[in-house]
Amino acid sequence: MKKLSLVFLLTFTLFLACSKDSSDSETLKVDKTANLKGPGDSANDLLSDTNFKNLVIEIAYVTNFAPTETAVSDFVNLLNERSYKDNISIIYKELDSPKKDSLSIDEIFDLEKENRTVYNNEDTLGLYIYFTDATASSDNPDEDLVTLGAVYRNTSMVIYEATIRNLASKSSLISTSTVEAATLNHEAGHLFGLVNLGTEAVNDHEDPDAKSHCNEQNCLMRAELQFGWGMAKMLTAKNGAIPSFGPECLLDLQSNGGK
Repeated sequence: MKKLSLVFLLTFTLFLACSKDSSDSETLKVDKTANLKGPGDSANDLLSDTNFKNLVIEIAYVTNFAPTETAVSDFVNLLNERSYKDNISIIYKELDSPKKDSLSIDEIFDLEKENRTVYNNEDTLGLYIYFTDATASSDNPDEDLVTLGAVYRNTSMVIYEATIRNLASKSSLISTSTVEAATLNHEAGHLFGLVNLGTEAVNDHEDPDAKSHCNEQNCLMRAELQFGWGMAKMLTAKNGAIPSFGPECLLDLQSNGGK
């Protein structure tokens, strides 16, 4: 009789343990669908405080390829200047290298699915930025065609940190932090829906030769700012100053809930 009771007790305890694990698993489930949309689809959510009053940014970086503090500070300043958010916070996450010379956007998204921890939660919008030691698979260095950054989901962007450092090392007139900040700010513009990428243009100012980019001179959303030597030339011409949004881009942002 004692033996039977002991077996029952062990079985009951095991059942409780399984039930608890199952419950915890359900609790830990995160709805990621709101962060799996296309670039620019969350422009209004990023700009306004209608649905999200706070913003948390997860900066995932390959070991030894973290962004400079100056660039991150400049990026947060831009977000504060152009969006209505009560609080913007940063979470850093160090990652192992993918050990690949180049990465496609699909591969970058696969890495995000493995490593991202921050998603939209109640009144806080989650943003994910990956600083990688790989180059873009579409690069053609022989023709000086290299990509510095890209957005690939509504709250996701990649910064090709190794490419940025290589570019900055070739000029004494621009610094790594300046190229980082310009790239981050430019890609933020795309997440804001510029140009015609989720935020409708009030007036026509999209570059006919570069989709989703601006045709205004010296605007942050010029196509040159997404690519290597175009970026270097533009920053050098401005004495290392990071470009701002032009009047037309500002008008677009304000029309979609931004400042």
